[in-house]
Amino acid sequence: MNAGLRRAGASRAFRAGLIAAGLAALIVVFGLRSPAFTIGIVIFVVALLVSIMLHEAGHFAAAKAFGMQVTKFFVGFGATLWSVRRGETEYGIKALPFGGFVKITGTTSMDEVDPAVEPRTLRAKPAWQRSVVWVAGSFMHFVIAFVLLWALAAGIGLQRLAATTVTILPCVPASSTAACTPADPRSPAALGGLRSGDRIVAVAGRPVRDWTQLGDAIRSQPLGAGVPFTVERGGRTLTLRIRLATVAWRKGGYLGVEPAVTFARTGPLQALGFAGSEFGAMAAQSVTALGKIPAALPYLFARDRASTPGGQVSSMVGAADITGQVVAANLGWQQKASVVLEIIIDVNIFVGIFNLLPLLPLDGGHLAIVIFERARSSVARLARRPDPGRVDITKVIPVSVGVFALLVALGLLLLAADIINPLSLPQ
Repeated sequence: MNAGLRRAGASRAFRAGLIAAGLAALIVVFGLRSPAFTIGIVIFVVALLVSIMLHEAGHFAAAKAFGMQVTKFFVGFGATLWSVRRGETEYGIKALPFGGFVKITGTTSMDEVDPAVEPRTLRAKPAWQRSVVWVAGSFMHFVIAFVLLWALAAGIGLQRLAATTVTILPCVPASSTAACTPADPRSPAALGGLRSGDRIVAVAGRPVRDWTQLGDAIRSQPLGAGVPFTVERGGRTLTLRIRLATVAWRKGGYLGVEPAVTFARTGPLQALGFAGSEFGAMAAQSVTALGKIPAALPYLFARDRASTPGGQVSSMVGAADITGQVVAANLGWQQKASVVLEIIIDVNIFVGIFNLLPLLPLDGGHLAIVIFERARSSVARLARRPDPGRVDITKVIPVSVGVFALLVALGLLLLAADIINPLSLPQ
């Protein structure tokens, strides 16, 4: 029984290892597209592995700070390649670099422990210290996200729309969310000679100074005849006559442009404010995404998956795929770096919140047991009854196994959808 409990206690690290291993194996498949795409996949996999290691480092640091006995901290799984003992802890590297694990003595009530070490076990510590240890993993994901948000604002810069400077869209898409296909006609902007980076200053002689004015001017133009667009290009002013297209999904003419994006760095203090507000917004989006998972399941293999309820819900493989697409896309380095960082930030916030769900074997499940034990002890004390002590972990193992099986099944379903019916960036 004790061996089985130890295996159950290691399920968190094992699960993280399986996810990372699957991603590494799929590099071969994804990498067939282009070298840039492969680089994007590698970036995501490395970022995920670092996040997993910092998650375990959070548990490790909290346990050490409270005087708990931590016997192992390893990078990877499988056969040990190298290790060194410092005090009571063995640090090392294993053959398969797919995550890592930390071993804290006395994690469950059923672990066999030397009586001399019992006061330093996880289970023997006060409830608030055990709670901190279980929360520390998710806390590290939140720290990663906050630091990257700060770096995004202070280092790369925040996106700003560049007035009426345009980026040319290559086609007239079938819908407002559809990607371009070879069968789609070229956009009026591409046919009429507009170039990305051109600044439109007038439409049919009507001056435009911002994107709202430009959109209104385009929609008000008659269809079927060429419309003169006055543009600034490389210090010169020229006029292009362009025939607008009609589309079923919007009123007025369609030109085929979108605002060009510029980046403006903020100061360190302003970046802190941005990181705080954006973290809150992204955390709320992650909670919403969790709620959308049941609604997304029936549409995972639908042709219009991206436009269905919860259509953006995907596995880590899907996130890796999108990262590869971003790196391979025809974008400036700042746009690529910005989007890749946002993906990594999103993943860390989502994983941090998901890990706190009150379900075993997630850390939130262990935290829920600590809270339940504390509440039960308080009730017993008020009722002048003996403290009922720790929860019998053997009674919750079946629930833990069931939840673990459900999580594995959900992960495999999302994985299959991301391979067979992947999400794509709009072209």
